[in-house]
Amino acid sequence: MSELSQGEALERANAAAQAAKDAAANAQDAATAAQSYADQIASSVSAAGDAAMQVAHSTGGAIEPFVFLFSVFVMAIFVGYYVVWSVTPALHTPLMAVTNAISSVIVVGALLAVGVDLTAGEGAIMACIFGFLALVLASVNIFGGFMVTSRMLAMYKKKQR
Repeated sequence: MSELSQGEALERANAAAQAAKDAAANAQDAATAAQSYADQIASSVSAAGDAAMQVAHSTGGAIEPFVFLFSVFVMAIFVGYYVVWSVTPALHTPLMAVTNAISSVIVVGALLAVGVDLTAGEGAIMACIFGFLALVLASVNIFGGFMVTSRMLAMYKKKQR
């Protein structure tokens, strides 16, 4: 194995420093774009909320709770879709860490729902069923998140010969 001359080593170090500087600039641009996109989504959600309030006032303020909650659910689906698919690969691992943390909170809530006393009342059986479904789905989400994160991190490891 030949050793590098001092000039070659300095040249390679400068090239690596420039590549790191370019990567940092690209990451900053991506973060700025993500913040701008998040602001656009927030303003559109705010506009949708204002429109819903106008409808509520024009109908005498009587909106069924199911309709209101369902509209929030549908908006959350759209916001989640656009947020997740606009993430750059460099920000994927931190995002997965946050979603795993959110899913762990869902697991705690699902465990509380599963543990409801069945003699507590009319909706106790439904609470247990939905709690179990939430527990299974959140657990699958956490496991899949860790698998994807592990695979993403493996892409950055040095390949061994």
